[in-house]
Amino acid sequence: MKKRVIVFFIVCIAAVMSVTAQTAESYFTAGLEKAKKGLLKEALAELTKAIELNPQFVNAYINRGIAKANLGDKNGAIADYTKAIELNPRIAEAYSNRGSAKRNLGDKYGAIADYTKAIEVNPQFALAYSNRGAVKSDLGDKKEAIADYTKAIEVNPQFVNAYINRGIAKANLGDKYGAIADYTKAIEINPQLAEAYSNRGLAKASLGENESAIADFNKAVELNPQYAKAYDDRGTTKFDLGDKEGAIADYTKAIEVNSQYADAYYNRGVAKAALGDKYAAIADYTKAIEVNPQYADAYYNRGYAKDELGDKNGAITDYTKAIEINPQFAKAYSNRGVAKASLGDKEGAIADWTKAIEVNPQYADAYYNRAITYYNEGKTTLACADLQKAKELGLKQAAAMIEENCK
Repeated sequence: MKKRVIVFFIVCIAAVMSVTAQTAESYFTAGLEKAKKGLLKEALAELTKAIELNPQFVNAYINRGIAKANLGDKNGAIADYTKAIELNPRIAEAYSNRGSAKRNLGDKYGAIADYTKAIEVNPQFALAYSNRGAVKSDLGDKKEAIADYTKAIEVNPQFVNAYINRGIAKANLGDKYGAIADYTKAIEINPQLAEAYSNRGLAKASLGENESAIADFNKAVELNPQYAKAYDDRGTTKFDLGDKEGAIADYTKAIEVNSQYADAYYNRGVAKAALGDKYAAIADYTKAIEVNPQYADAYYNRGYAKDELGDKNGAITDYTKAIEINPQFAKAYSNRGVAKASLGDKEGAIADWTKAIEVNPQYADAYYNRAITYYNEGKTTLACADLQKAKELGLKQAAAMIEENCK
C-alpha cells in the first residue's frame, strides 16, 4: 500500500508541474500577443503571471523587460534583463536590451559594456554592433562608432540604419562624400526612407551642391509630409541660393508641422531680417527663445536687430544674455561693446572688446573698434598698436587709419 501511495503521489506532483508549466507558457503567449497589439500594461500583467508560475522562465523576464522599457520603466527593465542573464548568461539579447536601457538612463559606459558582452556571446549580432556604435558616437568617438557600424554592415549588408548612422558619423568627421555614399546605399536598400534622402541633401548642401540637395529634400518631404527637419534644411538651402521668400515658406511649413521647432523660428527670423523686416525677425527670435531659453544665437540676433532699430539698451540686454549662456561668444562681447560706446560708456565698451579679443585673438573688428575708442581718448600708442594688429589680420580700413594717424 505504501508503495502505491508513493507512486500515486509522485504522479500527482508530475501532473501538477506539467499543468503549471503549461499555464506559465499560456500566460507568456498571451503577453506576447498583447504586446504586439500595443497593450503593454496588459502584456506586463500576463508576463508577470508567467514568471510567478515559473520563476526560471528566462524569455518571460526578457519580454517583461521590453514591456517595462517601452512603458518608461528603464530600471525595472534592467532588473528583468539582469535576472534573465543570471538564469542564462549566454543570451545575447538580454545583454543588448540591458545596454539600451542603460543608454536611455545616461549610463553610456555601462551600455557599451553590455553591448560588448552581447557581441562576445554572439559575434554575428549586427544590432549590438550598431547600438554600441551609436553610444560611442554619443560620447564623441566617431571613428570607433564608424568601426562598429562597419562591422554591423559586414554581418548584415542590408542593415539600413547602420548605413544611415555611419553616414552621420562620417559627416560629423567632415567626410561628406563618404556620408553621401552611405545614405545612397541606404536608399538603394529602402527607396522609401525619407531620413536617408534628407541626410543626403544636407551633406550635398554642405558641399555646395544646392540644387541636388533640394531635390533630395523634395523627395524626403514627398515621402514624409510631416518631416519638419527636411523643410527646415530645404529652407536653409534656398536661403543660401538667394531665395529668401522660398526659405521663409519652408521654415513656416516646418513650424506648422512642429510648433516647438526653435531652429525653424530662428532661421525664419534670419531670413526676415535679411529682407529688412527687423520687427518680424525679432518676433521669430523671441519665439525661438520661448521654446529654448538657452538659445544664445537667438538672443544675439535679437540684440543685433534691436541695435539696428536704435534700441541700444535692449540690444545690450540681449547680448548680455547670450554671453551668460555662452561665455565664449566673442561677437556678443564685441557688439555689446559697440552698443555701449554709442551710449557713451567708453570704459565698458573697451572692456567688452578686450574680452572679445581674449576669446578670439584673431578678431580684427574688436581690435579696430578698441583702437578708435583709444584714439578718441587720446591714447594714440594703444590705438596704433591695435590698428597694427587689425591690419595684420587683414582689415583694410586699419591700414588707412595707420597711414593717417600712426606716423
